[in-house]
Amino acid sequence: MENKDALLEMYKTIFELVYNWVVVVDKDGYVRMINEGYCKFLETTPKEAIGKHVTEVIENTRMHIVVKTGEREIGDIQKIKGNKMIADRIPIRKDGEIIGGVGTVLFKDVVELDTYVKRVNVLEKEVDFYKRELKRLLGNEDSFDRIIGISEAIEGVKELAKQVAATKSNVLLLGESGTGKGLFATAIHNASARNEYPLIKVNCAAIPEALLESELFGYEQGAFTGAKKGGKLGKFELANKSTIFLDEIGEMPLNMQAKLLKAIQEKEIDRVGGEKSQKVDVRIIAATNQDLKEMVENKKFREDLYYRLNVISIKIPPLRERKEDIPLLINFLIKRLSKEMNKFVTEITPMAMDCLMNYHWQGNIRELENVIERAFNLVDKEARIALQHLPKSMTNPHGNKGSRKSKTLKATLEEVEKNLIRRTLKENKYNKYQTAKALGISRTSLYEKIQKYNLYAR
Repeated sequence: MENKDALLEMYKTIFELVYNWVVVVDKDGYVRMINEGYCKFLETTPKEAIGKHVTEVIENTRMHIVVKTGEREIGDIQKIKGNKMIADRIPIRKDGEIIGGVGTVLFKDVVELDTYVKRVNVLEKEVDFYKRELKRLLGNEDSFDRIIGISEAIEGVKELAKQVAATKSNVLLLGESGTGKGLFATAIHNASARNEYPLIKVNCAAIPEALLESELFGYEQGAFTGAKKGGKLGKFELANKSTIFLDEIGEMPLNMQAKLLKAIQEKEIDRVGGEKSQKVDVRIIAATNQDLKEMVENKKFREDLYYRLNVISIKIPPLRERKEDIPLLINFLIKRLSKEMNKFVTEITPMAMDCLMNYHWQGNIRELENVIERAFNLVDKEARIALQHLPKSMTNPHGNKGSRKSKTLKATLEEVEKNLIRRTLKENKYNKYQTAKALGISRTSLYEKIQKYNLYAR
Protein backbone atom coordinates (compact mmCIF):
# COMPACT_ATOMS: atom_id res chain seq x y z
CA MET A 1 0.00 0.00 0.00
CA GLU A 2 2.84 2.36 0.89
CA ASN A 3 4.48 1.66 -2.46
CA LYS A 4 1.25 2.48 -4.32
CA ASP A 5 0.83 5.72 -2.38
CA ALA A 6 4.42 6.70 -3.09
CA LEU A 7 3.98 5.88 -6.78
CA LEU A 8 0.76 7.88 -6.96
CA GLU A 9 2.46 10.84 -5.28
CA MET A 10 5.30 10.64 -7.81
CA TYR A 11 2.83 10.65 -10.73
CA LYS A 12 1.10 13.71 -9.28
CA THR A 13 4.42 15.51 -8.94
CA ILE A 14 5.38 14.69 -12.52
CA PHE A 15 1.94 15.85 -13.71
CA GLU A 16 2.54 19.24 -12.11
CA LEU A 17 6.19 19.60 -13.18
CA VAL A 18 5.89 18.76 -16.88
CA TYR A 19 6.55 21.72 -19.14
CA ASN A 20 3.38 21.19 -21.18
CA TRP A 21 -0.04 22.23 -19.91
CA VAL A 22 -2.19 19.12 -19.44
CA VAL A 23 -5.89 18.41 -18.95
CA VAL A 24 -7.58 15.01 -18.54
CA VAL A 25 -11.31 14.50 -19.15
CA ASP A 26 -13.65 11.54 -18.73
CA LYS A 27 -15.70 9.96 -21.54
CA ASP A 28 -18.40 12.60 -21.10
CA GLY A 29 -15.95 15.53 -21.34
CA TYR A 30 -15.80 16.46 -17.62
CA VAL A 31 -12.43 17.60 -16.24
CA ARG A 32 -10.82 14.98 -13.98
CA MET A 33 -7.25 16.37 -13.84
CA ILE A 34 -5.57 19.64 -14.85
CA ASN A 35 -2.12 20.85 -13.85
CA GLU A 36 -1.28 24.04 -11.97
CA GLY A 37 0.45 25.77 -14.89
CA TYR A 38 -2.61 25.44 -17.12
CA CYS A 39 -4.87 26.70 -14.33
CA LYS A 40 -2.73 29.81 -13.78
CA PHE A 41 -3.02 30.71 -17.44
CA LEU A 42 -6.79 30.12 -17.38
CA GLU A 43 -7.03 32.19 -14.15
CA THR A 44 -8.62 29.37 -12.20
CA THR A 45 -7.54 26.61 -9.80
CA PRO A 46 -7.59 22.81 -10.04
CA LYS A 47 -10.25 22.75 -7.29
CA GLU A 48 -12.56 25.05 -9.31
CA ALA A 49 -11.93 23.36 -12.68
CA ILE A 50 -12.18 19.67 -11.73
CA GLY A 51 -15.73 18.42 -12.06
CA LYS A 52 -16.82 21.02 -14.60
CA HIS A 53 -17.44 20.26 -18.25
CA VAL A 54 -14.32 21.06 -20.23
CA THR A 55 -16.18 23.64 -22.37
CA GLU A 56 -16.78 25.68 -19.18
CA VAL A 57 -13.06 25.73 -18.36
CA ILE A 58 -11.14 25.94 -21.68
CA GLU A 59 -12.05 28.28 -24.52
CA ASN A 60 -12.50 26.72 -28.00
CA THR A 61 -11.72 23.25 -26.66
CA ARG A 62 -12.46 20.09 -28.64
CA MET A 63 -11.70 17.57 -25.90
CA HIS A 64 -15.41 16.64 -25.55
CA ILE A 65 -15.51 15.97 -29.32
CA VAL A 66 -12.36 13.81 -29.29
CA VAL A 67 -13.77 11.48 -26.59
CA LYS A 68 -16.89 11.04 -28.74
CA THR A 69 -15.21 10.47 -32.12
CA GLY A 70 -12.19 8.58 -30.81
CA GLU A 71 -10.03 10.41 -33.37
CA ARG A 72 -6.80 11.97 -32.12
CA GLU A 73 -5.98 15.56 -33.13
CA ILE A 74 -2.29 16.43 -33.33
CA GLY A 75 -0.74 19.88 -33.76
CA ASP A 76 -4.06 21.72 -33.90
CA ILE A 77 -4.08 25.52 -33.50
CA GLN A 78 -6.39 26.58 -30.66
CA LYS A 79 -7.10 30.17 -29.70
CA ILE A 80 -7.35 30.77 -25.94
CA LYS A 81 -7.55 34.25 -24.43
CA GLY A 82 -6.29 35.79 -27.67
CA ASN A 83 -3.27 33.44 -27.91
CA LYS A 84 -2.85 30.95 -30.76
CA MET A 85 -1.62 27.72 -29.18
CA ILE A 86 -0.53 24.35 -30.55
CA ALA A 87 -2.52 21.56 -28.92
CA ASP A 88 -2.65 17.75 -29.03
CA ARG A 89 -5.83 15.84 -28.08
CA ILE A 90 -5.67 12.06 -27.63
CA PRO A 91 -8.48 9.67 -26.58
CA ILE A 92 -7.72 7.21 -23.75
CA ARG A 93 -8.84 3.62 -24.32
CA LYS A 94 -9.14 0.65 -21.97
CA ASP A 95 -10.08 -2.80 -23.26
CA GLY A 96 -10.99 -1.16 -26.56
CA GLU A 97 -13.42 1.35 -25.08
CA ILE A 98 -12.87 5.10 -24.72
CA ILE A 99 -12.76 6.07 -21.04
CA GLY A 100 -11.54 9.64 -21.47
CA GLY A 101 -8.99 11.86 -23.17
CA VAL A 102 -5.81 13.81 -22.51
CA GLY A 103 -5.05 17.22 -23.99
CA THR A 104 -1.70 19.00 -23.97
CA VAL A 105 -0.61 22.45 -25.02
CA LEU A 106 2.82 21.97 -26.61
CA PHE A 107 3.51 25.62 -27.42
CA LYS A 108 1.87 28.49 -25.57
CA ASP A 109 1.66 30.54 -28.76
CA VAL A 110 2.73 30.40 -32.41
CA VAL A 111 5.65 32.73 -31.63
CA GLU A 112 7.02 30.11 -29.23
CA LEU A 113 6.68 27.48 -31.97
CA ASP A 114 8.50 29.75 -34.40
CA THR A 115 11.30 30.24 -31.86
CA TYR A 116 11.53 26.47 -31.37
CA VAL A 117 11.66 25.82 -35.13
CA LYS A 118 14.40 28.43 -35.54
CA ARG A 119 16.43 26.79 -32.75
CA VAL A 120 16.03 23.39 -34.40
CA ASN A 121 17.13 24.87 -37.75
CA VAL A 122 20.21 26.36 -36.09
CA LEU A 123 21.04 23.00 -34.49
CA GLU A 124 20.58 21.19 -37.82
CA LYS A 125 22.93 23.65 -39.52
CA GLU A 126 25.49 23.11 -36.75
CA VAL A 127 25.22 19.34 -37.16
CA ASP A 128 25.68 19.67 -40.94
CA PHE A 129 28.69 21.93 -40.35
CA TYR A 130 30.34 19.44 -38.01
CA LYS A 131 29.62 16.60 -40.43
CA ARG A 132 31.34 18.56 -43.21
CA GLU A 133 34.25 19.38 -40.90
CA LEU A 134 34.61 15.72 -39.94
CA LYS A 135 34.71 14.74 -43.61
CA ARG A 136 37.25 17.48 -44.31
CA LEU A 137 39.51 16.43 -41.41
CA LEU A 138 39.30 12.79 -42.50
CA GLY A 139 40.01 13.78 -46.11
CA ASN A 140 36.55 12.56 -47.15
CA GLU A 141 35.25 15.63 -49.00
CA ASP A 142 35.96 14.45 -52.52
CA SER A 143 33.15 13.95 -55.02
CA PHE A 144 33.02 12.94 -58.69
CA ASP A 145 33.48 16.62 -59.59
CA ARG A 146 37.02 16.36 -58.20
CA ILE A 147 37.91 13.65 -60.74
CA ILE A 148 39.39 15.78 -63.51
CA GLY A 149 39.11 14.68 -67.13
CA ILE A 150 37.05 14.74 -70.31
CA SER A 151 38.59 11.77 -72.11
CA GLU A 152 36.28 8.91 -73.07
CA ALA A 153 38.37 6.59 -70.88
CA ILE A 154 37.81 8.52 -67.63
CA GLU A 155 34.25 9.62 -68.45
CA GLY A 156 33.19 5.99 -68.90
CA VAL A 157 34.74 4.96 -65.60
CA LYS A 158 33.14 7.90 -63.76
CA GLU A 159 29.72 7.02 -65.17
CA LEU A 160 30.06 3.41 -64.02
CA ALA A 161 31.23 4.50 -60.56
CA LYS A 162 28.24 6.85 -60.21
CA GLN A 163 25.86 3.98 -60.99
CA VAL A 164 27.64 1.70 -58.53
CA ALA A 165 27.50 4.32 -55.76
CA ALA A 166 23.72 4.00 -55.49
CA THR A 167 23.94 0.26 -54.69
CA LYS A 168 25.00 -1.64 -51.56
CA SER A 169 27.36 -3.98 -53.42
CA ASN A 170 31.06 -4.35 -52.68
CA VAL A 171 33.38 -2.69 -55.19
CA LEU A 172 36.87 -3.63 -56.34
CA LEU A 173 38.96 -0.77 -57.75
CA LEU A 174 41.78 -1.84 -60.06
CA GLY A 175 44.55 0.34 -61.40
CA GLU A 176 48.21 1.23 -61.24
CA SER A 177 49.65 3.23 -58.35
CA GLY A 178 48.81 6.90 -58.59
CA THR A 179 45.72 6.58 -60.80
CA GLY A 180 43.35 7.92 -58.11
CA LYS A 181 41.78 4.79 -56.58
CA GLY A 182 41.42 6.55 -53.22
CA LEU A 183 39.70 9.51 -54.89
CA PHE A 184 37.23 7.16 -56.58
CA ALA A 185 36.56 5.32 -53.30
CA THR A 186 35.72 8.58 -51.52
CA ALA A 187 33.54 9.80 -54.40
CA ILE A 188 31.59 6.52 -54.46
CA HIS A 189 31.01 6.69 -50.69
CA ASN A 190 29.96 10.35 -50.78
CA ALA A 191 27.46 9.64 -53.57
CA SER A 192 25.97 6.69 -51.66
CA ALA A 193 23.17 6.49 -49.09
CA ARG A 194 25.87 5.94 -46.42
CA ASN A 195 27.43 9.39 -46.81
CA GLU A 196 26.02 10.58 -43.47
CA TYR A 197 28.82 8.58 -41.85
CA PRO A 198 32.56 9.00 -42.48
CA LEU A 199 34.45 6.73 -44.86
CA ILE A 200 36.88 4.57 -42.86
CA LYS A 201 40.20 4.01 -44.64
CA VAL A 202 42.67 1.18 -44.07
CA ASN A 203 45.96 0.68 -45.92
CA CYS A 204 46.53 -3.06 -45.66
CA ALA A 205 50.18 -2.70 -46.72
CA ALA A 206 51.01 -0.12 -44.05
CA ILE A 207 49.90 -2.14 -40.99
CA PRO A 208 52.22 -4.88 -39.61
CA GLU A 209 50.75 -8.37 -39.98
CA ALA A 210 50.70 -8.90 -36.20
CA LEU A 211 48.53 -5.81 -35.68
CA LEU A 212 46.21 -6.12 -38.67
CA GLU A 213 43.53 -8.23 -36.96
CA SER A 214 43.21 -5.93 -33.93
CA GLU A 215 43.25 -2.89 -36.24
CA LEU A 216 40.40 -4.26 -38.35
CA PHE A 217 38.29 -5.95 -35.68
CA GLY A 218 39.39 -4.28 -32.41
CA TYR A 219 40.24 -5.97 -29.12
CA GLU A 220 38.91 -6.42 -25.58
CA GLN A 221 40.63 -5.20 -22.45
CA GLY A 222 43.48 -7.50 -21.48
CA ALA A 223 43.48 -9.29 -24.83
CA PHE A 224 47.27 -9.03 -24.98
CA THR A 225 50.18 -7.28 -23.31
CA GLY A 226 49.93 -3.54 -23.90
CA ALA A 227 46.21 -3.61 -24.72
CA LYS A 228 44.45 -0.36 -23.80
CA LYS A 229 42.20 -0.26 -20.76
CA GLY A 230 38.63 -0.72 -21.94
CA GLY A 231 39.74 -2.26 -25.23
CA LYS A 232 39.64 -0.63 -28.65
CA LEU A 233 37.12 -0.34 -31.46
CA GLY A 234 38.22 -1.83 -34.76
CA LYS A 235 37.85 -0.21 -38.17
CA PHE A 236 34.87 -2.43 -39.01
CA GLU A 237 32.98 -1.24 -35.93
CA LEU A 238 33.84 2.36 -36.78
CA ALA A 239 32.50 1.74 -40.29
CA ASN A 240 29.17 0.32 -39.08
CA LYS A 241 26.37 1.70 -41.33
CA SER A 242 29.14 3.27 -43.45
CA THR A 243 31.85 2.19 -45.90
CA ILE A 244 35.32 0.80 -45.28
CA PHE A 245 38.04 1.36 -47.90
CA LEU A 246 40.60 -1.47 -47.89
CA ASP A 247 43.50 -0.13 -49.94
CA GLU A 248 46.27 -2.45 -51.13
CA ILE A 249 44.03 -5.46 -50.46
CA GLY A 250 46.49 -7.67 -52.36
CA GLU A 251 48.99 -7.23 -49.50
CA MET A 252 46.67 -8.81 -46.93
CA PRO A 253 48.09 -12.06 -45.48
CA LEU A 254 46.19 -15.30 -46.21
CA ASN A 255 45.23 -15.91 -42.57
CA MET A 256 43.63 -12.44 -42.39
CA GLN A 257 41.89 -13.03 -45.71
CA ALA A 258 40.02 -15.93 -44.08
CA LYS A 259 38.86 -13.71 -41.19
CA LEU A 260 37.84 -10.94 -43.56
CA LEU A 261 35.83 -13.45 -45.61
CA LYS A 262 34.01 -14.58 -42.43
CA ALA A 263 33.19 -10.96 -41.55
CA ILE A 264 31.76 -10.38 -45.05
CA GLN A 265 29.73 -13.59 -45.18
CA GLU A 266 28.29 -13.49 -41.65
CA LYS A 267 28.16 -9.68 -41.34
CA GLU A 268 29.71 -9.88 -37.90
CA ILE A 269 33.17 -9.53 -36.39
CA ASP A 270 35.03 -11.03 -33.43
CA ARG A 271 37.20 -8.73 -31.39
CA VAL A 272 40.61 -10.09 -30.38
CA GLY A 273 40.10 -11.60 -26.91
CA GLY A 274 36.32 -11.23 -27.20
CA GLU A 275 33.75 -13.93 -26.46
CA LYS A 276 30.77 -12.59 -28.40
CA SER A 277 30.44 -11.76 -32.09
CA GLN A 278 29.13 -8.32 -33.02
CA LYS A 279 26.87 -7.58 -35.96
CA VAL A 280 28.10 -4.91 -38.41
CA ASP A 281 26.56 -3.34 -41.50
CA VAL A 282 29.55 -2.38 -43.65
CA ARG A 283 30.00 -1.81 -47.36
CA ILE A 284 33.49 -2.67 -48.65
CA ILE A 285 35.43 -0.84 -51.32
CA ALA A 286 38.74 -2.60 -51.94
CA ALA A 287 41.59 -1.46 -54.15
CA THR A 288 44.76 -2.96 -55.55
CA ASN A 289 47.40 -2.37 -58.21
CA GLN A 290 48.05 -6.11 -58.43
CA ASP A 291 46.51 -8.77 -60.68
CA LEU A 292 44.28 -10.55 -58.15
CA LYS A 293 43.22 -13.18 -60.70
CA GLU A 294 46.84 -14.19 -61.16
CA MET A 295 47.32 -14.16 -57.37
CA VAL A 296 44.31 -16.50 -57.03
CA GLU A 297 45.84 -18.88 -59.60
CA ASN A 298 49.15 -18.80 -57.68
CA LYS A 299 47.32 -19.46 -54.35
CA LYS A 300 48.40 -16.08 -52.97
CA PHE A 301 44.85 -14.76 -52.69
CA ARG A 302 41.74 -16.65 -51.65
CA GLU A 303 39.40 -17.35 -54.56
CA ASP A 304 36.24 -17.14 -52.39
CA LEU A 305 37.31 -13.74 -51.01
CA TYR A 306 38.13 -12.51 -54.51
CA TYR A 307 34.59 -13.20 -55.69
CA ARG A 308 33.12 -11.62 -52.54
CA LEU A 309 35.03 -8.41 -53.20
CA ASN A 310 34.75 -8.45 -56.98
CA VAL A 311 30.96 -7.97 -57.15
CA ILE A 312 31.60 -4.89 -59.27
CA SER A 313 35.09 -4.12 -60.55
CA ILE A 314 36.16 -0.74 -61.87
CA LYS A 315 39.43 -0.42 -63.75
CA ILE A 316 40.86 3.09 -63.59
CA PRO A 317 42.92 3.93 -66.70
CA PRO A 318 46.55 5.02 -66.34
CA LEU A 319 47.46 8.59 -67.32
CA ARG A 320 49.25 7.49 -70.49
CA GLU A 321 45.88 6.17 -71.79
CA ARG A 322 44.12 9.50 -71.21
CA LYS A 323 46.74 12.04 -72.24
CA GLU A 324 44.12 14.49 -73.49
CA ASP A 325 43.31 15.06 -69.79
CA ILE A 326 46.85 16.24 -68.97
CA PRO A 327 46.26 19.96 -69.82
CA LEU A 328 43.15 19.99 -67.60
CA LEU A 329 45.00 18.27 -64.76
CA ILE A 330 47.93 20.69 -65.03
CA ASN A 331 45.60 23.70 -64.98
CA PHE A 332 43.84 22.29 -61.90
CA LEU A 333 47.16 21.64 -60.14
CA ILE A 334 48.49 25.13 -60.94
CA LYS A 335 45.40 26.73 -59.38
CA ARG A 336 45.50 24.48 -56.32
CA LEU A 337 49.22 24.82 -55.66
CA SER A 338 49.10 28.59 -56.18
CA LYS A 339 46.75 28.79 -53.19
CA GLU A 340 48.50 26.16 -51.07
CA MET A 341 52.02 27.47 -51.65
CA ASN A 342 50.99 31.14 -51.87
CA LYS A 343 52.97 31.48 -55.09
CA PHE A 344 51.91 33.35 -58.23
CA VAL A 345 52.09 30.94 -61.17
CA THR A 346 49.64 31.40 -64.03
CA GLU A 347 50.54 29.08 -66.87
CA ILE A 348 52.87 26.59 -68.50
CA THR A 349 54.85 27.27 -71.68
CA PRO A 350 53.98 25.33 -74.88
CA MET A 351 57.39 23.61 -74.87
CA ALA A 352 56.97 22.47 -71.28
CA MET A 353 53.46 21.27 -72.05
CA ASP A 354 54.71 19.39 -75.11
CA CYS A 355 57.34 17.71 -72.94
CA LEU A 356 54.75 16.62 -70.36
CA MET A 357 52.36 15.41 -73.06
CA ASN A 358 55.07 13.17 -74.53
CA TYR A 359 56.17 11.70 -71.20
CA HIS A 360 55.26 8.08 -70.34
CA TRP A 361 53.93 8.80 -66.77
CA GLN A 362 54.80 5.53 -65.10
CA GLY A 363 53.72 7.06 -61.76
CA ASN A 364 50.47 8.40 -63.20
CA ILE A 365 48.70 11.42 -61.65
CA ARG A 366 50.73 11.20 -58.45
CA GLU A 367 53.91 11.61 -60.50
CA LEU A 368 52.35 14.54 -62.40
CA GLU A 369 51.50 16.23 -59.07
CA ASN A 370 55.08 15.81 -57.90
CA VAL A 371 56.50 17.25 -61.15
CA ILE A 372 54.24 20.33 -61.02
CA GLU A 373 54.96 20.90 -57.32
CA ARG A 374 58.71 20.61 -58.01
CA ALA A 375 58.34 23.18 -60.80
CA PHE A 376 56.54 25.55 -58.41
CA ASN A 377 59.56 25.51 -56.13
CA LEU A 378 61.83 26.49 -59.00
CA VAL A 379 59.67 29.15 -60.68
CA ASP A 380 60.82 32.68 -59.89
CA LYS A 381 59.63 35.99 -61.35
CA GLU A 382 58.59 34.51 -64.68
CA ALA A 383 55.34 33.26 -63.07
CA ARG A 384 55.03 30.34 -65.46
CA ILE A 385 56.35 26.82 -65.68
CA ALA A 386 58.96 26.46 -68.40
CA LEU A 387 61.12 23.63 -69.72
CA GLN A 388 64.00 24.44 -67.33
CA HIS A 389 61.70 23.83 -64.33
CA LEU A 390 61.08 20.20 -65.29
CA PRO A 391 63.32 17.24 -64.32
CA LYS A 392 66.15 16.51 -66.74
CA SER A 393 64.92 12.92 -67.08
CA MET A 394 61.88 14.39 -68.83
CA THR A 395 63.53 17.03 -70.96
CA ASN A 396 66.16 14.56 -72.18
CA PRO A 397 64.61 12.90 -75.25
CA HIS A 398 66.82 9.80 -74.80
CA GLY A 399 65.46 9.33 -71.28
CA ASN A 400 61.83 9.62 -72.32
CA LYS A 401 60.62 6.11 -73.17
CA GLY A 402 57.21 7.22 -74.35
CA SER A 403 58.32 10.04 -76.67
CA ARG A 404 58.42 8.05 -79.94
CA LYS A 405 54.93 6.63 -79.57
CA SER A 406 53.24 9.75 -78.13
CA LYS A 407 51.14 12.19 -80.16
CA THR A 408 52.25 15.69 -81.01
CA LEU A 409 51.01 18.58 -78.90
CA LYS A 410 48.74 19.77 -81.74
CA ALA A 411 47.14 16.35 -82.17
CA THR A 412 46.59 15.97 -78.45
CA LEU A 413 45.05 19.43 -78.05
CA GLU A 414 42.76 18.73 -81.01
CA GLU A 415 41.64 15.53 -79.29
CA VAL A 416 40.92 17.48 -76.09
CA GLU A 417 38.88 20.00 -78.11
CA LYS A 418 37.00 17.25 -79.93
CA ASN A 419 36.05 15.45 -76.70
CA LEU A 420 34.99 18.69 -74.99
CA ILE A 421 32.74 19.69 -77.91
CA ARG A 422 31.27 16.18 -78.13
CA ARG A 423 30.44 16.14 -74.42
CA THR A 424 28.95 19.67 -74.47
CA LEU A 425 26.80 18.80 -77.50
CA LYS A 426 25.43 15.75 -75.65
CA GLU A 427 24.76 17.79 -72.50
CA ASN A 428 22.79 20.33 -74.55
CA LYS A 429 21.02 17.66 -76.64
CA TYR A 430 22.82 18.89 -79.79
CA ASN A 431 21.32 22.38 -79.49
CA LYS A 432 23.94 24.41 -81.38
CA TYR A 433 23.05 27.76 -79.83
CA GLN A 434 23.27 26.45 -76.24
CA THR A 435 26.44 24.48 -77.03
CA ALA A 436 28.22 27.49 -78.53
CA LYS A 437 27.16 29.61 -75.55
CA ALA A 438 28.45 26.99 -73.09
CA LEU A 439 31.78 26.76 -74.93
CA GLY A 440 32.14 30.53 -75.27
CA ILE A 441 32.52 30.46 -79.07
CA SER A 442 30.41 31.69 -81.99
CA ARG A 443 27.95 29.38 -83.74
CA THR A 444 29.98 29.75 -86.94
CA SER A 445 33.09 28.44 -85.15
CA LEU A 446 31.05 25.62 -83.64
CA TYR A 447 29.70 24.54 -87.07
CA GLU A 448 33.25 24.52 -88.45
CA LYS A 449 34.53 22.35 -85.60
CA ILE A 450 31.54 19.97 -85.84
CA GLN A 451 32.38 19.50 -89.53
CA LYS A 452 36.09 19.19 -88.80
CA TYR A 453 35.62 16.47 -86.16
CA ASN A 454 32.52 14.86 -87.71
CA LEU A 455 30.47 15.38 -84.54
CA TYR A 456 27.01 15.19 -86.08
CA ALA A 457 24.21 13.68 -83.98
CA ARG A 458 23.90 9.95 -84.45
